[in-house]
Amino acid sequence: MLRRLADQFETSSAAYAAANGIERDADWFLLKLQEEMGELTQAWNRLTGRGRAKGRSPDEMQRDLADETADLLGHLLLFARSNDINLAAAIERKWLFQPSVL
Repeated sequence: MLRRLADQFETSSAAYAAANGIERDADWFLLKLQEEMGELTQAWNRLTGRGRAKGRSPDEMQRDLADETADLLGHLLLFARSNDINLAAAIERKWLFQPSVL
């Protein structure tokens, strides 16, 4: 399941990079992950009143939080994929999940 999702993110990310002349080198994957964490933090701060709402309604801020969470997940999967990390196996090992749960 995670591998299929990572492949879908890869297709979308590669197309975006090609259309915008972005070189996705090894550093890019980590830097994008950090960037998306910052955007998620910003969305959280707005939603919880710790940042300026910038005219966004509560529903819009909740959607922003969901969107930034999706971006973070996507870039985490891209990072794992680009570093040949079997994320499902690592999760099972680290979190003591039963095999084949993911």
